Amino acid sequence: MQLGLSVSDSDVSSFTPLVVLELADDTKAEAITWLLNRIRDKQQNGGAELLVNQLLFPAQDDQKPNPNVFLVGSTLQRLLNGAEDVGLFKEFQDGTMRGFTYANRESFKDFNGDGEGVLSDAECQYIIKHELDTLRAKNEEHVPGYPKLKLYPGKSVVRRLQSKGVLIQYFPLHNKEDLKRLSFSWYKKFKLSFQPLDDIRHYFGEGLALYFGFLEYFTFALVPMALIGIPYYLFDWEDYDKYVLFAVFNLVWSTVFLEVWKRCSATLAYGWGTLSRKKAFEEPRAGFHGALGFNPVTGREEPVYPSSKRQLRIYLVSVPFVLLCLYLSFYVMMVYFDMEFWAINIYNENPDIATSILLFVPSIIYAVVIEIMNLLYRFAAEFLTDWENHRLESSFQNHLVLKVLVFNFVNCFASLFYIAFVMQDMVLLRQSLATLLITSQILNQVMEAFLPYWLQRRRNKKVHKRMRRLMGDKELPLLGQVQLETEMNTYLGTFDDYLEQFLLFGYVSLFSCVYPLAAVLVVLNNITEVYSDAFKMCHVFKRPFSEPATNIGVWQLAFETMSIIAVVTNCALIGLSPQMKAYFPESDTQLILIVVTIEHVLLAFKFILAFVIPDVPKHIQVNLAKLEFDSLEALKKRKHMLQSAQADLIMRGKNCFPQRIQRICLE
Repeated sequence: MQLGLSVSDSDVSSFTPLVVLELADDTKAEAITWLLNRIRDKQQNGGAELLVNQLLFPAQDDQKPNPNVFLVGSTLQRLLNGAEDVGLFKEFQDGTMRGFTYANRESFKDFNGDGEGVLSDAECQYIIKHELDTLRAKNEEHVPGYPKLKLYPGKSVVRRLQSKGVLIQYFPLHNKEDLKRLSFSWYKKFKLSFQPLDDIRHYFGEGLALYFGFLEYFTFALVPMALIGIPYYLFDWEDYDKYVLFAVFNLVWSTVFLEVWKRCSATLAYGWGTLSRKKAFEEPRAGFHGALGFNPVTGREEPVYPSSKRQLRIYLVSVPFVLLCLYLSFYVMMVYFDMEFWAINIYNENPDIATSILLFVPSIIYAVVIEIMNLLYRFAAEFLTDWENHRLESSFQNHLVLKVLVFNFVNCFASLFYIAFVMQDMVLLRQSLATLLITSQILNQVMEAFLPYWLQRRRNKKVHKRMRRLMGDKELPLLGQVQLETEMNTYLGTFDDYLEQFLLFGYVSLFSCVYPLAAVLVVLNNITEVYSDAFKMCHVFKRPFSEPATNIGVWQLAFETMSIIAVVTNCALIGLSPQMKAYFPESDTQLILIVVTIEHVLLAFKFILAFVIPDVPKHIQVNLAKLEFDSLEALKKRKHMLQSAQADLIMRGKNCFPQRIQRICLE
């Protein structure tokens, strides 16, 4: 069969496919026809006014191809109008960032000719996703061909089909030429330089670009600590007590680190046009369910679920489950200490090379068990959070992050706190920290880089072999590309990436004063992380849709909480040091009071510093204020025009004010 790209209801003979939409292979024909008509229909008729065509795969001997795969694209004018609908910000002629409007399109800096280059691929695909997501049911009672799949006015058609398994997936298509250029400048040649964040944002969107920006910033911020840690490690390795100065440096670093990042994040977000962008109205999650009710905000019918039932599920099921998991984590930790004491006793009885290696075995086993427990708990946390039936995706993510962070923090750091403050064994603390950190980094690299790469290579070989067998010498690059990307793994977002950096930040900020090489190991890990994550995004996962972002979201709060805990931890470690105890040989109470006082002073300094250092640089504040002032002035001008037009009509003896003129004036 031949691949046709003609669009029957458009004057465009072909279009650039941007999004792939895959329905279940047994989807009813009337449902497919209805959905395609709704996608192609004009906006004034309630459609998305997009271009869509079926992609036909050749018949295969071993398996029947899915005939319900479609390519979705759009005309340039429709994309430009969509850019205004979703509230994209673009650079104006005067250098400020302003909301894009189709009427003033020629006043924007990058608009040349017909405006083909003003929107990036990621923005075009985001616009198409927005139009598909906001495609709403009109008067249909159910999806054609599915009497039990009920619809009601205002319900998102795509989300409804997705929740019932009729729509399997829809994802943005890779652009081969742009991907090749990005890969070359990003990871294909090793170089010590900044990442091409603007190119990453142009191709993947702001959310992913901010993650890589944070990863880069975190890595560079660790360099001073690593440079101080190397000589400290080399010359003071056998003296476990001289860590006070390094702990003080730790305190200052963890405080300044996050405050400076806020300014860097604001600068990036402003340059990308998301800092002053209004947050889009959030639709209910695809998995949200409940009795049909009325939304007082939108005025539409939609599922309603009582918050009291959700709270009961959280406090009577989720919270006890999390506490039970924390108890199991503590139990495993005590088993680890039994193994540690057993290995130490064997070494004391017979100190040789074999028994010295045996000393590290309990920590290695415990590190592996920690990673397995974190993975199993993650699945359980996702199931529980989904069962709690949160209406919005943001609420779902916040509850999931809270569950995962609490357990991961306890599971990864409880043993270190126990060794430091209960056993007060700095030798064992250094050994355990080094073993846990190195083992977790090795496991993460295997699970996140090597294993996905190996699996994807196997999958690619199968697809290429299948396409060569079916098509022979014919080249159908688009057909093969869609076939390959359809079978790729779906990128689930930056959750796991931020979680990994959060735990590494914890290892460095909490206890690196007793193991100065921790910062060095994290720097090396993050350098490899940049290249492995870049490769995964380009060749292992499906291309994700762009997600507009102004900052790193709830993870900023998580890192700030960890930095507060780091202040308390490092002050306590300073109080336990022999240098401090030597000043108060007979009065532990006085020592405790001094340490607590220092800790409170440092916390106060931290909060004062957060208040003194503006989150947004001054020049960006001025530009945002100028934009707000111009918006207010324009609003006053439009109001004055409206009043003048109304007065003019009244003077002419017309008592009614046509809605058409009112709409024109308001625009």
